[in-house]
Amino acid sequence: MPVARVPRGGLCVAAVAAVLLAGSSGCANGGEGAPKASSSPSPAPSASVAAPVSATATAAGSPSTASAAPTTRAATPSASPPPSPPAAPTRLTVAVETRGGRLVLVRGGAAQEFTVTLRNGNSADHRHLLVAFQMEVLVGEPGDRPGSGPGFLLERFDRTAGAWRPAELRVANDALPLSLYTGGGPLAREAVRVERYRLRATADGPTGSTPVVVSFVDTDTDREAAAHVLLGHSTG
Repeated sequence: MPVARVPRGGLCVAAVAAVLLAGSSGCANGGEGAPKASSSPSPAPSASVAAPVSATATAAGSPSTASAAPTTRAATPSASPPPSPPAAPTRLTVAVETRGGRLVLVRGGAAQEFTVTLRNGNSADHRHLLVAFQMEVLVGEPGDRPGSGPGFLLERFDRTAGAWRPAELRVANDALPLSLYTGGGPLAREAVRVERYRLRATADGPTGSTPVVVSFVDTDTDREAAAHVLLGHSTG
């Protein structure tokens, strides 16, 4: 009598599907009414049959934890550079220079040139900065003589015109109040200005030695913008 052969894996696969959907336990109970299994062992299901079951389970399952959970990175704040310290306040500095460090004049002789350099700081602008000159009275010379007078001639080089212009030299033994000074030119913050001057001793007048006092006056505030400078001078 021929023995009935169970199809390869077909009954069990169908039974698993039936249990999941309808709660049946036919395969677990041996499948009542199903043909008896052969006494000879059935060959193992081939990989071609098991692969679809595995693929179906993966597709129906939840996504993996690695793909479902987004990677979160803590934001690292960028380091800000420390604020730069404010620049130290600076004020006007000046320099008066000539050949040999002093004026050596001869009556009726050539003029001697000198320069005045103004280097402004970062603290304030100057709208009217005046460079003022004063010389004390030489022996035998009348005092309180305004301007260059007959004994000396002070000139300033005008860059615009390219020529020398008369400048004021006060000859007196007393100091002029700062409120009486007027005029002057602008000097912005951190600007530099170099002015050229020359002094000549005329043919008539006394001889002697006395320094030229160079002052720097802000005529808008009636204050000295920098300490005055003494320029050595002698006339023979």
